[in-house]
Amino acid sequence: MNLFDQVSKDIIGAMKAKDKVRLEALRNIKKYFIEAKTAAGAGSELSDEAALKILAKLAKQGRDTAALYREKGRTDLAEEEAAQASVIEEYLPKQLTAEELETAIADIISQTGASSMKDMGKVMGIASKQFAGKAEGRVVSELVKKLLSR
Repeated sequence: MNLFDQVSKDIIGAMKAKDKVRLEALRNIKKYFIEAKTAAGAGSELSDEAALKILAKLAKQGRDTAALYREKGRTDLAEEEAAQASVIEEYLPKQLTAEELETAIADIISQTGASSMKDMGKVMGIASKQFAGKAEGRVVSELVKKLLSR
């Protein structure tokens, strides 16, 4: 079962359970999935890879929005956003730890023969595909910079 079908099935479960937060988060996910499926040039099916990118983006937006709400003293809205972000994160693959990520990036650097910041694009191209949904792009980029500048 692909992610689109899984989310659709889980919406029904959330309705039956009367779980408002989960239902709202799942409906939001499905909305973005449908928009991606019907976008110009998109096929009739949404691949799990494309769905994971959407989910990662939505989870990051939710976390960032919750942080902004907390910063402005709106804990009620922050808790709601954080709860929805945690529902979204359930559909993402397990996130890599900092140590796992650093080891994997070091492997990519040695495989590509990268030795300076000039090679960052080459390393990031491979790393962004390999870690899609498993790590934030910003974190990967910072680690690549750190390892290449040694």
